[in-house]
Amino acid sequence: MTVTKNTIVTLDYHVTDENGNLVDEGHEPLIYLHGRYDTIFEPIEAALEGKKIGDAFKVALSAQEAFGGYNDDPLVTEALSDLPDELEVGMQIEGYLESDEEDMILYTVTKIEEGHAVLDGNHPLAGLNLVFDGSVIDIRTATEDEIKEIIEHLGHHH
Repeated sequence: MTVTKNTIVTLDYHVTDENGNLVDEGHEPLIYLHGRYDTIFEPIEAALEGKKIGDAFKVALSAQEAFGGYNDDPLVTEALSDLPDELEVGMQIEGYLESDEEDMILYTVTKIEEGHAVLDGNHPLAGLNLVFDGSVIDIRTATEDEIKEIIEHLGHHH
């Protein structure tokens, strides 16, 4: 069986940055529905089209194609009194963008000083060119219910 539209594909994978530093060890296999459902980065999907179980793949994504460029917009400074106790640099906390009360985003605490913390709402991997490396460990035909469920799930996001 090969990876084609409406197959459920299981990948063993890991992600490194362009210098070979491990960014995501891929402890859990990645399972997605193939067929341009926007559930996985498009260049990866393109690379996997037609692959069989056991086939390896390696895809380099620019920051733009992956988690976007780094930008300064989502940097916010908050009073520590408004934030959880026991805040540490590097911690991630959920919050809302000021412009958008709909979508929760994860802020990373980048600095703590004199009663304030600087929170960075960029994705932790923003601005990085990434290399996805892995192999196909399972392929099966998706059921109609699974396809419906995924389409509905995506429908809520867009």
